[in-house]
Amino acid sequence: MIQDHIAQIQARVENSAGMPAETKADLLNLLAALKSEVGTLSETHEEAASSVARFAAASAHEATRTEQKPELLEAALSGLTKSVDGLENSNPELTQIVNRIAVTLSNMGI
Repeated sequence: MIQDHIAQIQARVENSAGMPAETKADLLNLLAALKSEVGTLSETHEEAASSVARFAAASAHEATRTEQKPELLEAALSGLTKSVDGLENSNPELTQIVNRIAVTLSNMGI
């Protein structure tokens, strides 16, 4: 199920017409890394992994929607970064990936 969420995010990013090609490529690389890290995390912390995947999906949705609502993107990105709180020590790579995704999405100029 978690892998399905990330696959849906990847599809949404791939099909986003308004996203610059460089940003799209960066996000797809980060999502591939996220998929791997969340897969590993789900073996020991399924609820945390699910939370990360859901907030990543919400963030991607808000960043790629036709009618932009910056306050919703900000809320989704905040949830995404908070979803890895407490995992910094046990999963530093995951934390780094999530932070890079949040920065990339927030820098899209929305």
